[in-house]
Amino acid sequence: MRIATWNVNSITARLPRLLAWLESSGTDVLCLQEAKVAAEQFPLDQLRELGYEAAVHATGRWNGVAVLSRVGLADVVKGLPGDPGYEGVQEPRAISATCGPVRVCSVYVPNGREVDHPHYAYKLQWFEALRAAVAGDAAGDRPFAVLGDYNVAPSDDDVFDVAAFEGLTHVTPAERAALTALRETGLSDVVPRPLKYDRPYTYWDYRQLAFPKNRGMRIDLVYGNEPFAKAVKDAYVDREERKGKGASDHAPVVVDLDA
Repeated sequence: MRIATWNVNSITARLPRLLAWLESSGTDVLCLQEAKVAAEQFPLDQLRELGYEAAVHATGRWNGVAVLSRVGLADVVKGLPGDPGYEGVQEPRAISATCGPVRVCSVYVPNGREVDHPHYAYKLQWFEALRAAVAGDAAGDRPFAVLGDYNVAPSDDDVFDVAAFEGLTHVTPAERAALTALRETGLSDVVPRPLKYDRPYTYWDYRQLAFPKNRGMRIDLVYGNEPFAKAVKDAYVDREERKGKGASDHAPVVVDLDA
């Protein structure tokens, strides 16, 4: 069974690439982030032609998450209980579903913007809501994983130069403590192998030739419980999909399971 996560940075802009990738990659379940469309605009028909069902939590604008599956789609839960919301609005940042023998949660964690910005406090509160929401599945006997754009690099080795991030979000002790608390529910980091270079970065900024220079970050993560982690045969970053015209600034992370 092949499961992947990908921040597509607008499914409308990336649809031809997404459909081609689904056809060529053999992916059974794909967790998507940053759809940037309303649910009624999601390309359900095109995906159905390829054999995929879709569970979508999206309202347009800058967020939106989904789970695509060709192995079944059941028990869909949109959002998080206890979601703190931002400026009075609960944003579409999490969706869970059961796909065959595996349950997945697709997440798009708030960016945080700046350390002294209200969005940073919201990010930490949102992480706590996520931790509480997934604790039961994380401790369960069914393979379960939280996949998506976490907007946090777990360690200094997960950024091209930690000095370049001094005083910025994505690397702060509080954000990393939130990751630790999430893992302590019974999850572990399924670290993918890179297809090039020595570090499995998943995101490269569009600016300043970051991708050709490999000035990247590993912020798209797969956190799986014990049954999920034990079933992992392989995991890798499909860096090739970050190349070329019209690419997202994130690459897919792919996990192969004995499931």
